[in-house]
Order: sequence, then structure tokens, then C-alpha cells
Amino acid sequence: MTGALAVWLGDALTALTHPVGSAAAERCSGAELLKVADRVATTLRAKGATPDEPVHLRMGNRPADIGALLGIWRAGAIAVPVHVSAASTTIARLEDLSRARFLVNGDRIDEIAPTPPPARPLLAGAALIMFTSGTTGVPKGAVVGHDRMAAKLKVLDGLLNFRSDDVVLLPLQMTFIFGLWVMLLTLSRGARLVLVPKFSPDVMAIGLRDATVLAAVPSVYRALLLDPPPAPMLRMMMTGGEVLPPHLAQAMTKFSSAGIFDLYGLTETGTCDFCLAPPDAPHGFGSIGRATPQVEYRIAPNGELQIKSPFGMLGFLDARELTAASFADGYYRTGDLAREMPDGFVQLIGRAKEIISRGGTKIAPLEIDNLIAEHPAVAAALCAGVPDERLGEVVHAAIVRRDGASVDAVELREWLLKRTERYKVPEAFYFVDALPVGGTGKGDRRAVTAMAAKAAD
Repeated sequence: MTGALAVWLGDALTALTHPVGSAAAERCSGAELLKVADRVATTLRAKGATPDEPVHLRMGNRPADIGALLGIWRAGAIAVPVHVSAASTTIARLEDLSRARFLVNGDRIDEIAPTPPPARPLLAGAALIMFTSGTTGVPKGAVVGHDRMAAKLKVLDGLLNFRSDDVVLLPLQMTFIFGLWVMLLTLSRGARLVLVPKFSPDVMAIGLRDATVLAAVPSVYRALLLDPPPAPMLRMMMTGGEVLPPHLAQAMTKFSSAGIFDLYGLTETGTCDFCLAPPDAPHGFGSIGRATPQVEYRIAPNGELQIKSPFGMLGFLDARELTAASFADGYYRTGDLAREMPDGFVQLIGRAKEIISRGGTKIAPLEIDNLIAEHPAVAAALCAGVPDERLGEVVHAAIVRRDGASVDAVELREWLLKRTERYKVPEAFYFVDALPVGGTGKGDRRAVTAMAAKAAD
């Protein structure tokens, strides 16, 4: 049985009048991508792929990846997106967890295990298994259903109003749920999709000559604004995946007059649970806006934001206890700390798991990030907790200076002492060219902790 997303994507490619482009100069028409899909589906069936069987899909923001994804779905299987540059240890771990026996990479299909995986009732009707990092170091496989994601796409279509004449520039990787749904929505609208396999300022500058929509994480916007390229056609800047600091949002308004759409959500809840969009965006910077249609939320007594959504995951793969523990009365426990603002917007104030405990006093690193970034010589900041024998943890910070600006640790510490409590001021500063980011482009606080360990050696 063909799933809802397979129908969605197949119809979109059939009607597509623009080729899917790539910053690597690859171009594929809708007809060519449908041929890739047919070859992949036919081969998987011939090899004995069973309904609802996980299949690994190497993705690298190549146009052909879209056809391969559709082929997996048309074969009745479930796509497990893995980036083409993933480390061998990561790949081995995900193969072990998914128990997949097939790997699709472009037109090539390899058998990576001798026997089919066991039947798992949770996978009935699933489209994707999206692996995210777990707090224990073991990746969590969020199982995303065809029907739920297709329903969410309809909501997003009404919320964002993509147009058939749009040119959507996508540096977001399609192994990331944000990148995946932007791709699906773009093609369903008949718009032109331009994929960026790997971020570079030069490639982005070329893409922005014609782009009307840019979808990227804040780290990409931060890098772009170090030397802003012309973007004469841009009408929409979409961002998500991590908090958009108010100072960066304001800088984006100077880069372009395009509307800013700040989207907050999790793979586990169906993505895009909150949106801050024009005309609310300017005065609402620093918040995630309001809940999107059909999404409910509450803020627990401990400050945790919890979300109930009809578009959420089916559960975590082979992890019933983890799935059960992740919900409270039907609300997903996001791990994000939040508060409601007087205007009805919701503001994130940190991650429960990232909270720094300095001598028993709790510090939200996001608060310190935003404060440091208000310094006129600072382009960006990222704080993290570092083990300390006396206090348990202390704050350290990675700092990116603005081009041509000068500030040192002594000056920055004195400036902060005038604006916040002494215990919140970082014990050490590391001046870097760019903030460390993880595989999805989000700021990586663990890398700041690693900087501290290296400095202590």
C-alpha cells in the first residue's frame, strides 16, 4: 500500500515544471526523479523488501536523493535518512538500531544485513525513522507516520503560503526534518527548489541572487551576515532548529526586508509547533510566537514546555519505556524551559538538560548567550557548563567577534559584571572564528566543554 507522503511527492514530481537544482550544478527534472524512484522501488521489491521495512538512505542534498526517497516509499518501505558524510561509527550504530538490510545511495542498492528485520507493530504506516541524539549517548529513532506528516504539511501550506513562482534556497540537510518538509512543501507548490549540499558563503551568495525563500538554521544566517551578500528577490527568511537570538533577528532585518518566520518544533511532535511570523515578528523577537493550528501546549510547574499534537511521532523505535517516559498526560516533554509573555507569546529560557548548576545555583546558558551578544563587539556567543571541583560547574563561553571589532576577556567580563550577577559571568572565554555546531547546524555546547578540557591539558 502506498503511503500518503509517497502520493504527495509523486504527484508533485509529476506536475513539476522546474528541474530541482543544486549548488553542485546537478539538475534533475521531475520526470528524471520519477525514473530514479521507479528503479529504486523495482529493485527493492525484487530483492524481497517487505512492507514497513526500514531502509537506509544516504542523503547529501543531491537532487537524486529525492527520487530515491520516493522509491523507498513506493516499495512500501520506511526511509532512514543518514548523511553521506556520517562517520563510520555512526553509520554502524544506526544500522544496528534500525536492523535494516538494505542501503540506498543514489541508484545503488546494497544489502547490509543477511536477514530481514523483525516485524514491529509500531512501524505500520510509518514513512521515516529520524534518529536524533539521546542524552545517554544512544541515538533515538523517532518514527514518523505518513498520514500524520501529510496532515502537518497541509497545515504548513496554509501557514507559510509558498507560491509556484518561488525559488527556495535550501542549505538545510534533508536528513533533518526541517529540511525534509521544506523540500516536500516546495515541490508540492510547483516552486523551484535549489539544494545546497554544503554551506559556503560563495555558494550561498550565488543562490541568493534569485532566491525568494531561504530556509536555514540561525547559525547559517549568522555566518551570512559576517559578509552579507545581495539578496534582491528575497521575500521570506525561514529559520528554526535552534533559538533565534533577538540581536541576530534584528541583524536579519537589516540584511533584507523579507519577512522572518521563526519556527519552533521537534521531530517528536511533528515539527513547527510554534511560529513567530509577520506582522508579529519584529516586536516578538526573543520569543517563539504562538502555537500553530491544532497544537496544544502547557508549561509544567518546573518550567518545562510540554506539547500535545495530532501530528507527532508514532513513538521511539524499539523503546516503549522511553516513549512512555517522554509523555505526561499526552503532552510531549520537550526538555525546553519556557515562560509565557504578557502578549501571549512563549519564550524559551533554556534547556532543562543544559542548565548549569554553579554551587547549587541554576543558570540557563541561553540567557548568558543572549546577554553577551548584546556587546557591540560580539557577533555571537555560546555558553556551556564545565566541571569544577569547588562549585560543581562553572560557565565558559565561546565568542565570535564582529569583523574589525576588538574585545578581550577582561573587557568582556567587566562589561558583564555591570549587567548581571557575578555567578552568571563566564569563568573563561574562547575567541573563535565561528561557533561550534553539530550535524544539523545547531550550536554545540558540548564543543565548548571540550574547549575547556583542551585548555586545561
